[in-house]
Amino acid sequence: MAVAEQLRELQAFIEESWIELQKVTWPTWEELRSATIVVIIFTVLVSLIIWIMDAFSSWLVGLIMGIFGA
Repeated sequence: MAVAEQLRELQAFIEESWIELQKVTWPTWEELRSATIVVIIFTVLVSLIIWIMDAFSSWLVGLIMGIFGA
């Protein structure tokens, strides 16, 4: 493939990408802030659930190990 043809394809790709970007509906500042807060809250909740499961599993393994004297 010739270099000139690759450059034409690259130019066409960039032009098409720019046209598609013009069609995007970008979120408002309020929408962006609300979505960010939801993501942060969800991340904290999932982290807490995983921490509780880890603490319970650790306690359970310690209990079982203690019963069998290990």
